[in-house]
Amino acid sequence: MIWLIGVIILLTTLFILFFLFIAYRMAKPPREKGDWNPGDFGLEYRDFEVKNSEGITIRGWHIDKGSQCTVFLLHGYTVSRWTFYIKKMVEFLADENLNIVLFDFRAHGESGGKYTTVGDRELDDFMAVLEKFGTEKNCVVGYSMGGIVAIRALTDDRVHCAIADSPPVKMDLTGKRGLKYFANLPEWIYSFAKPLFTIITHSSTVDVISYAKKIRKPLLLIGGENDPLVHVGEIMEFEGINKMVNSDVSLWINSGAHVRGITADEEEYRKRVLDFIKNHCGEEKIYQTEEGK
Repeated sequence: MIWLIGVIILLTTLFILFFLFIAYRMAKPPREKGDWNPGDFGLEYRDFEVKNSEGITIRGWHIDKGSQCTVFLLHGYTVSRWTFYIKKMVEFLADENLNIVLFDFRAHGESGGKYTTVGDRELDDFMAVLEKFGTEKNCVVGYSMGGIVAIRALTDDRVHCAIADSPPVKMDLTGKRGLKYFANLPEWIYSFAKPLFTIITHSSTVDVISYAKKIRKPLLLIGGENDPLVHVGEIMEFEGINKMVNSDVSLWINSGAHVRGITADEEEYRKRVLDFIKNHCGEEKIYQTEEGK
């Protein structure tokens, strides 16, 4: 009987350690850094760093064109300002009369911070950057985790419009799918790893859907038909709720996977995104057809 109790204790300990390891890996993703910068697109820029309210150093690039409209580009979980869709957006915006700000969230890229909170305290990171570089009009373009922050940022008076590409509006469902998709682990593990994640990071899960009842500003939602992490129906649910209080919300569904609409249909993506920014934040017409160039 004693040996059986010992075996049970050992197995329980191993399971807890395994779940703790998964939670730790969720909280501390590898840091991505790239080899491009805005100068590759002929843009003058400067490196910057700001401290958020917790004293964490947030690092990024500021492209100042003297405009009264600034576009903030927010990356997703596990990547950084160097990721492909941020690079593509800088390329799209390079010839436009718009300031551009891109930076690394905590625990990503070159920013400080030990752990990510996947959209919870990342809002504080953005607010510190907005305080430093915000102008008369501010537009936020966020991807995945950055999409969560973009949606939440619309509750701030300084933010005038936002684009949220592949936002995980149901965080727990996306978290479960992520374990299966990226690590080939059973989805049920998430239910045990999540409480440990919140303890490690001292954070809470963002109730993204609740923001659908609060937002009354221009919002473009983007979803991919082949997204394995954020199902289109979930984004449609957010849009449906928001439409009841917000006449300026719209949804574009493309054929791409997670945050890959920008490559699945590049020209259509460029047109929709730049037209949205022009209509709600820009100082002048910033998108031209090929015939108009």
